[in-house]
Amino acid sequence: NLGMYRVQLGGNDYKPDREVGLHYQIHRGIGVHQAKANQAGVPLRVSIFVGGPPAHTLAAVMPLPEGLPELVFAGVLGNRAFRYFRDEEGFCVSADADFVITGTVHPHEVKPEGPFGDHLGYYSLVHPFPVMRVHRVYHRQGAIWPFTVVGRPPQEDTGFGALIHEITGSAIPNEIPGLHAVHAVDAAGVHPLLFAIGSERYTPFQRNERPQELLTIANHIFGKNQLSLAKYLCICAREDDPALDIHAVDAFLQHMLARVDFTRDLHFQTNTTIDTLDYSGMGLNAGSKVAIAAVGPPRRALWPEVPGGLRFPQPFERTRLVMPGVLAVEAPPFGSHDQAEREIALLDRELAGQDLSGLPLLVLCDDAAFSAESVHNFVWVTFTRSNPSHDVHGIGSFIEHKHWGCRGPLVIDARRKPHHAPPLERDPAVERRVDRLGERGASLHGII
Repeated sequence: NLGMYRVQLGGNDYKPDREVGLHYQIHRGIGVHQAKANQAGVPLRVSIFVGGPPAHTLAAVMPLPEGLPELVFAGVLGNRAFRYFRDEEGFCVSADADFVITGTVHPHEVKPEGPFGDHLGYYSLVHPFPVMRVHRVYHRQGAIWPFTVVGRPPQEDTGFGALIHEITGSAIPNEIPGLHAVHAVDAAGVHPLLFAIGSERYTPFQRNERPQELLTIANHIFGKNQLSLAKYLCICAREDDPALDIHAVDAFLQHMLARVDFTRDLHFQTNTTIDTLDYSGMGLNAGSKVAIAAVGPPRRALWPEVPGGLRFPQPFERTRLVMPGVLAVEAPPFGSHDQAEREIALLDRELAGQDLSGLPLLVLCDDAAFSAESVHNFVWVTFTRSNPSHDVHGIGSFIEHKHWGCRGPLVIDARRKPHHAPPLERDPAVERRVDRLGERGASLHGII
C-alpha cells in the first residue's frame, strides 16, 4: 500500500525525534493493514517517503481499484519501475525519495494529533491517532523537503483533483454500470458534494416518470471506495440533457432544481460515516448522507429574481439570490437544533401561503451577501456547514411510511454550529514572514 497521509513530526506529547503521529482518514488502506497487524499481534511496519518523483505523489492519492498496487501505477506513470531496497531491519526504502522515515505502529497505541488546517477550509482538531515509533531516518544528497499550503479551495487538492479526474474520468463509469460521469466539487471541499450523471433504462417501453436506475447507481456510488465519502450526491439522467456539463456547477444545480420532486426524490442515510475532516456531523467520522435524484422534463421555472411581493418574517428579512431558484437567507446565529426547529416552524407558517414555486432551495446562512457573492462561496458554505439528517428541512415537510419529503422549498441550515471546526483564516503576520523568505539573500529567493 502506498498512500498520502498526514504526519505530525513534533509537538503535543510526542517524544522528540523518537515518535511521530500518523493521521488516518477513514476509508484509507493503512487502517486495513493495521487491522491485520493487530489481529496477528505484531507492530505495523511503516516507511514514510518524503519528496521524490511526482509520479510517486500522484500514485499515493489515486483512487485505484482494489488489487491494483499503487507502486505498479507509479511505475507506469513514471515510465520506470518504482525503485526501492530493504534496509537491515527489513523496511522498504524508496531509492528516489528525498527523505525516508521508518518505524513501527503498535496495536492500540495512540497519542493526541493535531490541530492542522485542511483542504475543506477548516481546522481538523485534536484527536487520538496512531503514534509511530521512529527507527531510522534516511536522506539523499541535496535532499529537498517539499511543502504545500492548505486551506479553502482552490488549494493543494485542486490540482490533484483535476489530474485525477482527467486520468480516471473515463474509467469510473466502467466500474459502475449506468454511470456516465461523476464530479467531486472542489469548491465544496471535494467530498461534501458529488455530482453524477447516469442512465434511466429500466423501463424503455414507457415514459419515465421517476428515478429508478439512478437510485441503483447512487447506492453503488455510496459504496464505492472514496466516493463513499460523499455527503450530498446529486444525480440526474443523461437522457434529459445529453449536453449537460457536470463541471459547470451552477448549470448542473439549476438542471437538478428544475426537475427534482422534493416529495419523492430525497433519499437519506443516517447515522453513517462521513469524511474524517468534515466536522458538520455528530462526531469524528460520523454523520449522514442524502442522494437527490432528478429525472424527466422541467417541472418548474426557476426565478431569475425575487418577486417584490415575497415577504420573509423577522429575523429572516435579509436575503440574496444566489442563482435562479436559489435564495440565501441570513439568519440569527445558530443556537441549538431545537431552536432551529422552532425557526423552521416560523418560516413554515409565514411562507406557507406565499408563492414559492420558482425558489425550490432556501439556504439559511450567517452572511447572505457572502454566500451569494459567487457560486464558489455558495457551495462552500452550504455543503461544508450542514449535516443532511440534522440540517435539511423543508416548507410543508412530512414523513410518510418512513420517507421524509417536503411540498415546498427545501431548506438547508448552513449556519456555523458550535461543534464545527473553526475556518482557516489568513494571518497577515505569517504571510509577511513567508514573504520575507523570498527576499534577496533569503532561503527561498527566486522560488516564491
